[in-house]
Amino acid sequence: MDLYTELEGTQVSRLGVGCSNFGKRCDAETSREIVAAALDAGVNFFDVADVYGNGTAESILGQALRGRREEAVVATKFGHATKEALEPSRRGGHPDNVLRSAEASLRSLETDYIDLFQLHEPDPAVPVAETLGALETLVEQGKIRAFGCSNVSIEELREASAAAEKRGVRGFRTVQNEYSLLVRDAEAEVVPHCREHGLRFVPYFPLASGVLTGKYRLDERVPAGSRVAMMKPDKLFRFFTPRALDLVEKLAGLAGTNGRSVLELSIGFLLAEPVVLSVISGAMSGEQVRANAAAAAAAVELGAEELESLRAL
Repeated sequence: MDLYTELEGTQVSRLGVGCSNFGKRCDAETSREIVAAALDAGVNFFDVADVYGNGTAESILGQALRGRREEAVVATKFGHATKEALEPSRRGGHPDNVLRSAEASLRSLETDYIDLFQLHEPDPAVPVAETLGALETLVEQGKIRAFGCSNVSIEELREASAAAEKRGVRGFRTVQNEYSLLVRDAEAEVVPHCREHGLRFVPYFPLASGVLTGKYRLDERVPAGSRVAMMKPDKLFRFFTPRALDLVEKLAGLAGTNGRSVLELSIGFLLAEPVVLSVISGAMSGEQVRANAAAAAAAVELGAEELESLRAL
């Protein structure tokens, strides 16, 4: 299995870097180190959004890519509900907002094109056909190379596919939803839809906020300064539970038997799905990026028996 795949003629690393912590938990200098370490390790896919880092993450990523933009594949998102505006045309999937958001992201990212432009979440107030039409315009203008959606249900995905066909425009090329060994809802209908219609799937939270790295174990203290140690209770107890940690212990046993790590199994499980474009993994340091890249490289050839054991767990 190759460590790269293709999207609209562009080579994309099958491991990506999530930039949601840029401008939040990672300052500009640390973010630059993360980006440089990723590119040096052959990881070229960076996933960001206009709302990340309280609106600063895109600019930080753009600065970090100065002089190396052509080495990177940049995916950003628009239309999140928290990005409030007084006028309906300045929020969500409204065509005017699609065009305005693209221009704003191009400026923030210091680039003249975006590789993948994604609707952050469905907008029930705007017919999806209108959103798709505006995205098609951006492709024709050369401002974006591909577009996708995020946080969608199977019903919303089917509606978008039907709207694209009826309008005679290209539909979403990618779907970014949550998917990990702990959260496998996407396997029921969304992933099969992607297979059937030629869409690529981009998993977020692939390591369940770090629980699937193997660094958090039963009967051990949470490392100071770690992501879990800094989580608010409502998010902490979503993944950091006895059931999840028990799974990690079983994963550790399986990993030890096969000479692998928990991290390799967690990433390899997702990479084994052919429609997966790139596994978005957050990082707090260059060292962590390098560790994730090494794990991905080791995980791309998980055997059939290993994968079946993972599914059984």
